[in-house]
Amino acid sequence: MKAADQHRNSARWAVALALGLRQGEVLGLHWADVDLGGGFLVVRRSRHRPQCAHGCSEPCGRKAAGYCPQKRRTNPELTVTKSRAGRRAVGLPEQLVDLLRAHLKAQDAERGAAGKRWEENGLVFPDEYGRSPSHRRDWTEWKDLLAEAKVRDGRLHDARHTAATVLLILGVPERAVMGLMGWSTTAMAARYQHMVDAVRADVARQVGGLIWNPGETRQEGEN
Repeated sequence: MKAADQHRNSARWAVALALGLRQGEVLGLHWADVDLGGGFLVVRRSRHRPQCAHGCSEPCGRKAAGYCPQKRRTNPELTVTKSRAGRRAVGLPEQLVDLLRAHLKAQDAERGAAGKRWEENGLVFPDEYGRSPSHRRDWTEWKDLLAEAKVRDGRLHDARHTAATVLLILGVPERAVMGLMGWSTTAMAARYQHMVDAVRADVARQVGGLIWNPGETRQEGEN
């Protein structure tokens, strides 16, 4: 988070780590979905990676349709979340509300600097000209951020795993976690249980060492 603070759209990564929204949900988030006064946002839609088909009348020689000079998109850019679990209201931590307020102010400055080049789409996390950034650019910025922060490499989806695991470790009821993450079945929560159990076992080990073997615990900490 400290590394992200040095870049534009830093709140985007706070949303990922604190709320666990999927990449498409973050990129499809509009300011109309965010209530900073009420301290919550509503997930209503998702932005999809483009799927393309060849649009050339004569074979262009490109095997992948995405590289065809006359490619045509075959799926919609945005879709409304269909499942009841996917459509959900998510509470915002106070710190995240502050970050989003600062982000909104910075976006207003970008809008002014862009002038006529700005495309008003109402997006929470657009590019420098108001347009929705590509999934690839979003992924690249995530990877660059991990390297800059000197933390282990990971998938962008791992931010969602982090959010879910933290909620379960904190003891948030499973049903509440399911609602926040947009899961429709308990099977998803069960996948995280082994990680949660491992963390709890480690905490118990540390507490035991502190009470019954404080010298060894201190030595381990120093090492």
